[in-house]
Amino acid sequence: MEFKKAIQELKGYIRDYAEEMLTKSKSKNQYECIFCGSGTGSNGTGALTIYENSFYCFSCRKSGDIFDLIQQAEGIPKNEVVQYAADKYGISLDNSAEREENADYTSFYRECNKHLQDTDYHRGISLDTLNRFLVGYAAQWQHPKSPQSQPTPRLIIPTSRTSYLARDTRKTTEIPENQRKYVKSKVGSVHIFNEKALNGISSVFYIVEGELDALSIIDVGGNAVGLGSVSNINSLLTVLDCNGKAEQQKFIISLDNDNAGEKAKNTLKDEFGKRNIAYCVYNPNGNYKDSNESLMNDRENFKNAVKYGIDNVDRLIQEQREQANEDYRQKYCAEVFLQDFIDGIAESVNTEVIPTGFKALDDILDGGLYEGLYGIGAISSLGKTTFALQMADQIAEHGHDVLIFSLEMSRNELVAKSISRNTIKKVIETKGDVRNAKTTRGIMTGKNYSSYNQTERELIKGAINDYYSISKRIFIREGMGDVTADTIVEQVKEHISKGNKPPVVIVDYLQILMPHNQKGTDKTNTDYAILNFKRLSRDYKIPVVVISSFNRENYSNKVSMQAFKESGAIEYSTDVLIGLQLMGVGSKSFDVDTAKRKNPREIEAVILKNRNGRTGDKIGYSFYAMFNYFSEIGEMTSNNSGYVSKNFDICGNSATKAKDIEWMLLNNSSSDDD
Repeated sequence: MEFKKAIQELKGYIRDYAEEMLTKSKSKNQYECIFCGSGTGSNGTGALTIYENSFYCFSCRKSGDIFDLIQQAEGIPKNEVVQYAADKYGISLDNSAEREENADYTSFYRECNKHLQDTDYHRGISLDTLNRFLVGYAAQWQHPKSPQSQPTPRLIIPTSRTSYLARDTRKTTEIPENQRKYVKSKVGSVHIFNEKALNGISSVFYIVEGELDALSIIDVGGNAVGLGSVSNINSLLTVLDCNGKAEQQKFIISLDNDNAGEKAKNTLKDEFGKRNIAYCVYNPNGNYKDSNESLMNDRENFKNAVKYGIDNVDRLIQEQREQANEDYRQKYCAEVFLQDFIDGIAESVNTEVIPTGFKALDDILDGGLYEGLYGIGAISSLGKTTFALQMADQIAEHGHDVLIFSLEMSRNELVAKSISRNTIKKVIETKGDVRNAKTTRGIMTGKNYSSYNQTERELIKGAINDYYSISKRIFIREGMGDVTADTIVEQVKEHISKGNKPPVVIVDYLQILMPHNQKGTDKTNTDYAILNFKRLSRDYKIPVVVISSFNRENYSNKVSMQAFKESGAIEYSTDVLIGLQLMGVGSKSFDVDTAKRKNPREIEAVILKNRNGRTGDKIGYSFYAMFNYFSEIGEMTSNNSGYVSKNFDICGNSATKAKDIEWMLLNNSSSDDD
């Protein structure tokens, strides 16, 4: 099998290898991590997750493929791991494509080489060097796969006995427009030019882009390999990984002076760094685009520059290692940013924590929301959206911007829910007639207004005015089936760029985000979203609240971290994780349908995770779904025997008595659940 295809097929065996060699965790597709040990504890929840062709550990952040697992699990050397995997799964390797193509162009090269002097298209390279690499000339060349094509004059540069580059020798002005994109035609599988030299005794190599660039460096006394294209970096890495000599060699990266060359240079630096390969970046080309252009225009200076790189390679490598270490230190060393940390503490004196408006919740969260990622999860009909929306309104009351991404409900529905809540709040504040409070439907349905009495109309007007007073700080972006995590990140940036305050971000809800990768699994797409939201909270120092829905299997179970398993990385990446559950869930007498029919519904918010505070606390709420209103009952006592006597209410009064409004619920069973 052709080498690249074999590698890809071997990567697909990662699940089989994990099942055979790793210890299974309690969660689907997750295992004990053989790098950091996650999952070896008593709870048995490993963080190493297996995907289609790769793995990722949410604990130590280690990622890789089947070859990395084999190296770690069995101690197989890097240069032997591919063959080991191939033998294990019965896959043959062929790194030359000779068997597939069954082509050997050696005779063709020799014939073309005889005609090398029939052209003066030698690009400044001596005949000795061109002959050494069997470079030749074909006056009437046709691509082997296109024997009917028009013959053209070509310089033939062998890259292996089964592959070569055929370069058009005509001037650009002489080449018809429709042929110009074929001036450099590749025949056969990709091979790195002069790759055999990597197995020889030479120890210093220039890495350049084109075959002519490599020949140019060789012509002035250096040694070089040519990628053929910046897209062939993986081919070079494969050669180096397989020959086992790279760690004893030194490489001078000298790619073209353009954007593609700059990007490829950075890729090579990263990959060489991972492999502990000695390298430096050095450009002998002066102001010219590439080595061949430099050779043709200023041979003597180019020759001296190439020699300088070779003579000083050790010093250049050391200098760049020291610079890389200093760059690394500036980014990550605690000593460097300790003063910034101290300054940040002083500055934080004036940084206001963002209260959620739920007093017991704020008490547990040390005052409210901070920079970080917050997750709120529940089964359907428990009011996830309503809870988050009420929190958003309460945050806006404290003067903070809130940016809501509503991927299911319309903007009008959210506004109506808030105004509905305001009607019951005003009734409570004024000790008015609760029958005048209005549902979401009662707010949105225009034809109902003709039947409302003056008191009801004044109540709605007052509720709208109350919402108007905070509306300048609430921003709602509707989902249209095309909202991805990337979309949300960009729209948060846009919000801030318009001169608005950094907002509290609410995403409602996680499972209906448009996938980042249509071919990816739900798990990988969810992981991608969560990690981007976490990065967003960190980069802009804002709270990001993500709502997550549980599946039906959790309807009769107490809320736990397990319920978030299908929500990807949310379990690991959130700073605070809150689960909403029906009060009494998990007991023998509990019936979910009965509990959901209660008016008000008795809800508990369970603090499942709190990275910087208390975990395991519960807060009780009376949820009046009809009016989109959560009334905070209080916090559970330490022995979980009940709620503390101090009750809370959004209005600052004692908690609303259920009996005060319970009677009206008997006459109207409609509700506006999320």
